[in-house]
Amino acid sequence: WAYTAWWYEGGGRELAEEIYAPLGVHPVLCGLIGPETAGWFREPVRSVEDFSGLKIRFAGLGGKVMQRLGASVTILPGGEIFQALERGAIDATEFSLPVVDAQLGFDRVAPFNYFPGWHQPFTAFHLVVGMEAWDGLASPNRASIETACTAGVTRNLARAEALQAPILRGYAETGVTTEILSDEILAALARESKAVLAEEAEKDPDFARVLASQQSFQREYARWKNIAYPRTR
Repeated sequence: WAYTAWWYEGGGRELAEEIYAPLGVHPVLCGLIGPETAGWFREPVRSVEDFSGLKIRFAGLGGKVMQRLGASVTILPGGEIFQALERGAIDATEFSLPVVDAQLGFDRVAPFNYFPGWHQPFTAFHLVVGMEAWDGLASPNRASIETACTAGVTRNLARAEALQAPILRGYAETGVTTEILSDEILAALARESKAVLAEEAEKDPDFARVLASQQSFQREYARWKNIAYPRTR
C-alpha cells in the first residue's frame, strides 16, 4: 500500500508523468502485486558468508546487491531456470511470487525457499500510452482508462494476495522448507541495498529524483505506519 499511497497521493504519478514526457509517452499505473520470495536455494542459507561464491540467478538491482555479498550472479530467462538448478549450473534463483514459482517447479529442485522478497516488495505494472494518442482522447475517455486501471491495481493486489497461502500450504505438505532470512542477513542486504541505490542515483538524475521522492514519502508515512501496522511475526 505504501507505493500506491506515494503514487496517487504523494506526488509519484506527477513525477512519473514529468519524467516520461520527454519520451513522448504517458504512464498510468494499471496493476500491482505483492512481494516476491527472497529466492529458491539448493542448500540452506544461514549466514552472510553463505552468499560468498553462491551461483545465483538474480535480476536487476538486487543482483548488484548479491554481487556485493560475494555471489556470482547470472541472468537467465524463466524457461531455463529449472534446468539450470537441476543440473547444478546455479545454486539458487529468485523469480516471482510463490504461485508463479510453483508453475515452474522450482520446489522440485531447490527445496529451501526464503522470505521476505527484500529486493522486490511489490511489482507495479504501467500502461504506457503515446502522448499524442493520450492527448487526443476526450477527457471522459481518459478518465475511463484511469478508473479501469485503478480498479486493476486493487483487483491485481487482492488476487495475488489470496493465491499465495494455498501454495505455501502445499509446500509444507511436500517437504519444502520456507523460512525468513536471519536478522543478520537482512541487515547486510539492507546495508548493501542502500549502497547500490546511492550508486545508481549518482549515475542517473531521474533515478535520484524518484528515489528522493520515495524516501521522503517513506519517512513521513512511517509516522502512521509504525503505529497503525506495528511489525509482528
